[in-house]
Amino acid sequence: MGVTKRHIHSMRANQIADLAKILSNPARVAIIEYIGDCDGCLCQDISEKIRLSQPTTSQHLQVIKRAGVLKSQFKGKAQYYSIDARKWEQLQGLFYDFFEHTKSKMSEK
Repeated sequence: MGVTKRHIHSMRANQIADLAKILSNPARVAIIEYIGDCDGCLCQDISEKIRLSQPTTSQHLQVIKRAGVLKSQFKGKAQYYSIDARKWEQLQGLFYDFFEHTKSKMSEK
């Protein structure tokens, strides 16, 4: 597989691509939807709800967390996940702007 050459693209383009990568996996979409309904979720609870093994769920959580969409907090030995609302709104704005900009360019033709 070749190098992605992220450095030649704008930060905005890379952010949109990163979020699209997260949303390209149905398990990650299900995880995000489930966490959105909770006020802090444990990996085990998420795993049971979406019917994936705990290690697989944990791997998906780490991918989503690295993208900045999730935040986590330890309570004792348990790690609780929640959506970073500020980051989510920022990413939502990026997607909206992307689609609106593309739509306006299409209508100019």
